[in-house]
Parts: sequence; C-alpha cells; structure tokens
Amino acid sequence: MNEFQLKYGCNPNQKPSRIYMNDGSDLPIQVLNGRPGYINFLDAFNSWQLVKELKQATGLVCATSFKHVSPTSAAVGKPLSDKLKKACFVDDIEGLDESPLACAYARARGTDRMSSFGDWIALSDVCDLTTAKIIFREVSDGVIAPGYTKEALDLLCQKRKGNYNVVQIDESYVPQEKETKQVFGITFEQGRNNFVINRELLSNIVTQNTNLPDDKAIDLIISLITLKYTQSNSVCFATDGQAIGVGAGQQSRIHCTRLAAQKADLWHLRQHDKVLGLQFAEGVGRPEKNNIIDIYLSDDADDVLGDDVWQKYFAVRPEPFTVAEKKAYLSTITGVCVGSDAFFPFDDNIERARKSGVTYVAEPGGSVRDDIVIETANKHNMVVAFTGMRLFHH
Repeated sequence: MNEFQLKYGCNPNQKPSRIYMNDGSDLPIQVLNGRPGYINFLDAFNSWQLVKELKQATGLVCATSFKHVSPTSAAVGKPLSDKLKKACFVDDIEGLDESPLACAYARARGTDRMSSFGDWIALSDVCDLTTAKIIFREVSDGVIAPGYTKEALDLLCQKRKGNYNVVQIDESYVPQEKETKQVFGITFEQGRNNFVINRELLSNIVTQNTNLPDDKAIDLIISLITLKYTQSNSVCFATDGQAIGVGAGQQSRIHCTRLAAQKADLWHLRQHDKVLGLQFAEGVGRPEKNNIIDIYLSDDADDVLGDDVWQKYFAVRPEPFTVAEKKAYLSTITGVCVGSDAFFPFDDNIERARKSGVTYVAEPGGSVRDDIVIETANKHNMVVAFTGMRLFHH
C-alpha cells in the first residue's frame, strides 16, 4: 500500500487528504482496524519514534500517551507500587505486575489523566492482553505498535463499537535522512534529528555535586527523549521511570517550567492518602473522577466540596486538602529529574524546579548566564549536566 486516503486533514474543511510514500514504496504500516485521521497519524508516527528510541536507549519496554502531537507522558515498564496503581486507576487489573508493557502504559496514561483523555498510544513491543485491557476501558483514539497478540487485537477491535484505530508498524522501517514539509506552499527541507540520547550525553556535569546514579540517568534520558518529540519550547519532569510533567509549546521557558512543575506536583499529590481515600458517589465514571480530583486539588475545591454540591460527587464528604498540607507534602519530595529542550536563560527555572523536588537537571547549556544557573544549582546541591544538544521540535 503506497498511500492511505484520509477523511480530511487537520480540520473537516481541509480536503482532499492522504498519507503516502513519495518514493513510490509501500507505507511501513498496516491499519488493522478503524480509519485513522490526519492528526491520528501525526500522533502515531511521532509517538512511535519516541518509544522506539526510548527502548533503544534504556533496553526497557516503554509506552507513551500523545495528544495533539505532544506526549502527555512516557514511561518504561517498571512495576507500580500499590499507591501508584490506585492513583493510576489500575489497581483492579489482573496480571499487571507480570506485564512490563502494561505497567509502562499504566504509568504513561496515569500521569496526566486530564491531558490523556482521548489520547493516541504508542507501544514499543507487541501489545499483550493485559495492556489491551487497560486501553479498552480508557477514552482513546488509537494505538500503534509493532504487533498484537490475537487476544489483544480481538479485544481492541471491539472498542468504540468496532471503530477503534489499531495500527501496526514495521519496526525495521528506517526513514530517509532528509525530511521535508510545506508551509504556505513553500517546501522546507532538513536532515532528520538522529542525534543519539544516552548516558554518555550526561557526562558533562558542571556542578559541584557530580553524583548521578544510574536510575536518575535513566530518568533524565526519559525526559530528554520525551522532549525530542514535544512541541517547543518544552520542559519535562521525570522520576521513577516516567515523565510526570510536560510543559509544551510555551513562548517563555519559565512558563514551560511552571506548567511542567504544576503537572508534576499534581502527580505527586494524587498519591496522597487524602486523594486515594476519596469515596465517590455511586455512578461517577472514570473520566468524571479525573475531573473531580483535579478540582479537589485546585484552588476551586469548594466547587466539589460545597454544602450544596458535595453529595453529587462523593458518598462521604471529604476533608479539604489545605494549601499548607499540600505544601508540606510536596516539600518532602526529592530526587526528581528535569530536562529542557534548550538552555535555561535565567536561574528562575532552577528555583521553580527545586520547589517541585528536582535534584537532577539536563539542559544544553550555552547561555550567557550559565554561571548564574550553575551557582543557583550549587546552592541547592543539585546535579546539572550540560548536554550541548538542543531539542527543538516543530
């Protein structure tokens, strides 16, 4: 199959639309179910690159959750603690611990559930039944993987009344070295970003603290590879084998850092006993629970805790989660990693990251204020690696 006709492009008025191989070769994919659209394929091909590269860098199975051509999270297949299982809404999934791929997707989907609503999924390995069971009950647009077990494919083909998008990709496919795209009728051409992200890239540690444990190096690699496929500007927080906060597409880097840090804070707070102990009213669905938790953790908590509304959401009225309690809990968090797709121009990014438990930083370096950034990091005993590599993605 050399081309695949699409219903329309980014928007319904943009017709005709298709994907095709310019050199006349076959597309490296098979559509096993459904009919993916233009944005679906943008998410599919970007997300597949992410998980393929992440597996090559870490040797671990991995998954990512994409929305509008940026990852909400990416994760490797590490087991989940009991608290994390509950926070990610997978504590009832049988066989989860025996499927690293399911663990990876549970982490990726569970990181930022608000943003992952209606996501596109990429899996580094053949999709098994346990992973398919998680995917089946989430609101999602589609999945791309190098293969599917028969049981997994049968289940996924039942999703969305049989219209769920299931794509299989040839994992041996290697794209051409040059890539092109058109903007306003003008063709752009550039070499593909084939720069390899690995442990060696983190060897230029510029701070007084040079202790970078292997597990933290993996977290920094996850952060950087996630950024490679995130709309710039972008900053990514990571810990325990997963990206926990992605700030994408902001014009100011400090706004990226604040956005990513806020998401990382919410990920930590979702694992607090107050949140895990919420008793929802009968009939409240999974997507609604995400929204309720998000409001409960926000400054607008009265919208779900007020005298006249709480019964709509909860079987038992929860105690408020005060600002002081949240701040005290977050102050105990340490060892978080952060990556940036370009240099931090001011030390305000370091100060904000520190408030969200960041100890390890990877950024290109090259700012005229690098010395100030390093000085601030030294003040907080942080480890900073200058990669010398920018990761803009547009």
